[in-house]
Amino acid sequence: MSAHKWQFSARFRRHAFGWRSDTPIQRIKEALAEIKLVARKEPVVAAEGAVTLLEKLSPALEQVDSSSGSLGSAVNRAIDTLVPIIAKANVEPDVRQQWLERLWQALENDGIPYLELLGEYWGELCATPEMAAKWADKFLPLVEYIWVPQESGRGFFKGTIACLASFYAAGRHEQLLTLLGRAPFRWWHYHQWGVKALVAMGKKAEAVRYAEQLRGVNDPGWQIAESCEAILLSSGMAEEAYRRYALEANRGATNLATFRAIVRKYPNVAPEQILRDLINSTPGAEGKWFAAAKDAGLFGVAIELVNNSPTDPRTLVRAARDFAVSQPEFAVASGLAALRWLALGHGYDITVLDVLDAYSTVLHAAEKAGRDIQQVKGQIVDLLSGTPVGKQFLKTVLSHPQ
Repeated sequence: MSAHKWQFSARFRRHAFGWRSDTPIQRIKEALAEIKLVARKEPVVAAEGAVTLLEKLSPALEQVDSSSGSLGSAVNRAIDTLVPIIAKANVEPDVRQQWLERLWQALENDGIPYLELLGEYWGELCATPEMAAKWADKFLPLVEYIWVPQESGRGFFKGTIACLASFYAAGRHEQLLTLLGRAPFRWWHYHQWGVKALVAMGKKAEAVRYAEQLRGVNDPGWQIAESCEAILLSSGMAEEAYRRYALEANRGATNLATFRAIVRKYPNVAPEQILRDLINSTPGAEGKWFAAAKDAGLFGVAIELVNNSPTDPRTLVRAARDFAVSQPEFAVASGLAALRWLALGHGYDITVLDVLDAYSTVLHAAEKAGRDIQQVKGQIVDLLSGTPVGKQFLKTVLSHPQ
């Protein structure tokens, strides 16, 4: 394999960065771009570069402040990107063994830790069942040792997850389940490999039961639900998957993202039914599903929500503005709801401009809907007449809105 001069190499010297995380995050992105560019034409060279970068990451980042979590996320994304490049490279077993030895050394020396995610991917990095079996046997004695109670407690071994992943990749599923039966803790982090092993053995119903038995105070319920949902879907049991797991397994960063994810995954379930089920799953926060209802074109449901549950006034004003022409009645209702929740003290850092914007948007939508403008103004007056004492801000602003 010919030597390749990597530009990123010199930038990832030990303690190359100060305490700020913005520069190392940018350097990681640049290094990934460099490796991916080489991978287009020289996949083996790129894989060697990927191993080199993973070796250098932890020593270079030791002094960086990682308290925000952004640097750890950047490293995890880098691992997600680099592992397939290493795994897919077509090399002789001795070369792959050398790469794995180097990565294992990096993982052992990783003090922060940054590279612990590598263990999850160890089976993929091995690339063949034979190589995975070799590493499973290498890790096994230490895993068995730390899982036996000692007088001083139990030990810790960085290769535990890598061992489980190796057994799975080697196809040694019965041995994996036997080993997990001796695990001292019922952690999903460990026992997810048992679920995977049972699925690989064709025992899908047993895999779901196995996963469900792992639920506990500290276990990630959504990950268990996600795994069970995938098993049921792969078995053609979409109705049961939706009923038991869809709402828990597909939580996104926003309610809208959650709704969209479930709609994509379950095309045979009516979007309104999905939305109603999601709304019922969050009692007291119904109004937060307004954006999902609007996105689905369920305008009646959207207005029903915001008339009965607080919703961010700025979100309602944006909806009124965006739909003033295409759905003017919905826009009017959204704007009136925005004024109502503003009057009741909802919204963050509300200014005079926010109030005037809501007022003018309602009138614009009313005009597009062919409504009597004076009648709508009267509705606004009636709406504000019930404002609690101390919530006179809107009345003051709108006393001379022009």
